[in-house]
Amino acid sequence: MTRAPAPPEGFAEFVAARSHVLLRAAWLLTGDAANAEDLLQTALARSWRHWERIAAAGNPEAYVRRVLFHTYLSWWRRRWRGELPSAAPPDRAGADDIAAASAARDGVRRALARLTPRQRAVVVLRYIEDRTVAETAELLGCSSGTVKTLAFRALETLRADATVRALLTGEGAEHQ
Repeated sequence: MTRAPAPPEGFAEFVAARSHVLLRAAWLLTGDAANAEDLLQTALARSWRHWERIAAAGNPEAYVRRVLFHTYLSWWRRRWRGELPSAAPPDRAGADDIAAASAARDGVRRALARLTPRQRAVVVLRYIEDRTVAETAELLGCSSGTVKTLAFRALETLRADATVRALLTGEGAEHQ
């Protein structure tokens, strides 16, 4: 029986310390817990092979994050993602509805799903992870102007969404 090689020094500690943050970014990109776990696992597996070099460079999280975003974009290009039909809109939630927060999260997830993969990546990096335009451009391998254009178009799309608009104005789900 062949034994798997031992993980490189520091890799297991990095995964234990930072995987929850990276998983959050993956979930925001994919909008699905299972796909987010697959995306993170793939990014970590790709990084594992070169861990000594990555760790020696001094910022392993930045490298793994870049792998995560590039993997997400390459998956998106390869897979067809058709629209998922849904039944009639659900009843409106009341102010005391304990599911209101869950519905709001689902509405935001759906709004993010309407963005292109690159727009979604920019929104996650710029507004969820609070990255600068330059950092976002470097992580995605594009120009600062492209990041600004993608962010502008993504925000236009999000502002046009009724759920996001209600959250921004503080009206809540009952006024959608």
